[in-house]
Amino acid sequence: MRQDLIGEYIGQTAPKVNAKITEALDGVLFIDEAYSLAPPYISNDFGAEAVATLIAEMENHRDRLAVIVAGYPDEMKRFINLNPGLGSRFTRYIAFEDCQPGELAQIFLKLAQDSDYGLDEEGRAALLEHFSITYAVRGKDFGNGRYVRTLFEESVERQSTRLLIAGLQDRQSLTLLTAADLAI
Repeated sequence: MRQDLIGEYIGQTAPKVNAKITEALDGVLFIDEAYSLAPPYISNDFGAEAVATLIAEMENHRDRLAVIVAGYPDEMKRFINLNPGLGSRFTRYIAFEDCQPGELAQIFLKLAQDSDYGLDEEGRAALLEHFSITYAVRGKDFGNGRYVRTLFEESVERQSTRLLIAGLQDRQSLTLLTAADLAI
């Protein structure tokens, strides 16, 4: 992530990048949203220094370090084209398709289960219908898991409000999400 690699002042970026690389030696350095290292709208940015340091250290430690960069396809193309050294070092590309509606529902149900919640049948049907519609109209920046997590968190908040208004405090009510709770 950008904040882990970019310094606030001149001279802070290279040491931050080097520290992350040292942590990752004999393993993998994963940089999510790598394109944020080179925002197109900022001309005086330390991102170019981070990228230059990263390229140098990838070469210096090529036998001890694997670097994976991830992000939205168009933004990642811009990032890779930022520096000629990036294109020659990142030679394998894997495109992950968006999750299907049923997979999105499974993520939601797993989040619920991990937080000791369940979802009634009406809620499951409404959830799947919602994900089917959302999937059909999704944009290129659809966040998959992030979208589901946000929906889950908003649903828990709605459930809390519903239970407070209804004065329900029994365990079953506290752990069951309904269609009315879904933030859809």
